[in-house]
Amino acid sequence: MSTNTIALNAFVEQMDSSMSAYFQSCTHCGLCAEACLFQTETQDPKYTPIHKIELMKRAWQQEMTLTGKLLKSIGLAKPITDDDLSEWEKVVYDGCTLCGRCSMVCPAGIDISGIIRKAREAFVASKHTPEGLRHGTKRAMELGSPMGVQLPALLAQLKHVEKDTGLSIPVDVEGADYLALLSSMEIMYYPEYIGALAKIFDHANVSWTLCSEAFEATNAGIQIGSSDLAAELVERIVSGAEKLKVKHVISPECGHAYTAIRWEGPNLIGRPFSFHVIHILELLDQLRAEGRLKTTGSWDESFTFHDPCQLVRKGGVVQEPRHLMGMFTTGLKEMPDAGVMNWCCGGGGGVSANPRAEDLKHIVFNKKKNQIEHTGVNTLVTACANCRMTIEEGAEHYNMDLNIIGLTEKLAEYLEPNQ
Repeated sequence: MSTNTIALNAFVEQMDSSMSAYFQSCTHCGLCAEACLFQTETQDPKYTPIHKIELMKRAWQQEMTLTGKLLKSIGLAKPITDDDLSEWEKVVYDGCTLCGRCSMVCPAGIDISGIIRKAREAFVASKHTPEGLRHGTKRAMELGSPMGVQLPALLAQLKHVEKDTGLSIPVDVEGADYLALLSSMEIMYYPEYIGALAKIFDHANVSWTLCSEAFEATNAGIQIGSSDLAAELVERIVSGAEKLKVKHVISPECGHAYTAIRWEGPNLIGRPFSFHVIHILELLDQLRAEGRLKTTGSWDESFTFHDPCQLVRKGGVVQEPRHLMGMFTTGLKEMPDAGVMNWCCGGGGGVSANPRAEDLKHIVFNKKKNQIEHTGVNTLVTACANCRMTIEEGAEHYNMDLNIIGLTEKLAEYLEPNQ
C-alpha cells in the first residue's frame, strides 16, 4: 500500500462529526493567523493555522462529502500525494507547537491545534515525521526516555541531590500518598528541581516516592502524534502507580507531560485512573492553602513569569503559580498577554526535539523576546523544563541578559526552617 493511501486512511480514521462541523464552520476570517507566532514572526502564509490542516480538510472533502466523492469518482479531485505529505509534514511539525492559541481566538470555536494533533497521526502512519522526533520516540519506547535516561542515571543524580540537600529521596515506597514523575530534562539538566521537591515535601511532611519503573513524565507518543505509542507510555505510569498503590501522581514542571497524563491519559488507555493526577504547582498551592507551606524572607528582585501553554492555556493552572510567588515576593512584572493568552516559547509540541526546526525556532522566539523586554526585567521564572530550556537557548541566540529560574526551586529557597 502506498504511503499516500496509508495517510489518507489515517486521516479518515481521525474524522468524526465534530471534525466535519469544524471544517464546515471556518469563515477564513484570518484571526488565527495573528494568534500564531510562526505566522506573525515569519509572515509566511503557510504557517497560518487553518492552512496547516488543509491537507486533512482535502481528505475529508474527498472521503466524507457528497460533492467530494463525486469529484473523486470522475477523476476531478486533487489526490493526496507523497509530495504533499512531505511538504505538509514540515509545516505541522516544524511550524506548530500545538500551543492552542489559535483555537482560543477562533470565532467559530474550531479546535485547530486539536485537528493538527490528529493530523499528525496520518504522518506517523505514512512515515512522514522529523528524524529527531522519530529517534526520541524510539528511545522512549525502548529505553523509557526520549533522551535515553535510564534508572542508573536517575539514581546517580539522586545521590548528588541527597548529598546537596542532606535529605533522602524515596524510591519505590509502597503506599505513599504521592508518586512524583520527572522529565528527562529535570533529571539531567535541572536536578535542582528534585532537590526542591525533597525540601518542600520534608517541610510540609508530604508522603511521596519516585518509581524505578515509571519515572519519566515525557510522552513522546503525544509529541510525534501516535495514540498507540502514547497509550503505551501512559500505561507504564499507570502500572507503576498502581503497583505502589499511591493516591496521587504528580506531573512535574513540564506542561506537555501534564496534559498528556492528566487530560489525555484516561482516554488513551480506555479506562479511568485509580489515582488522581495533579501538577506540582497545583499541589504546592493546596499545601499553601492548608497552611502547610511557610516561607520566610522576601525576594526583592523584579522578575517576570512565563506561562507555559499546556499548563496554563490548556490545563487551566493560571492563579496557582501567582499565589505561590506571592508567598515570597511582590516583584512580579507581568508580560503583555500574560495568562491564558500568553505567547508560546516556541519549543513545544516536539519542536525542541526537532533539530531541523532549530533556525525557525530561533526566528519565532522573537515574539517571546519582545514580551520579556517589554517588562524591563532580566529575570524570568517559569514552571516547565522544556520552556526553560527553549528560553535559555533563545536568550543565548539573541545575546539577552536573562536569568531563568524554575518556580518550584525558587519557592524552596524561602521555606521557613522546620522547628
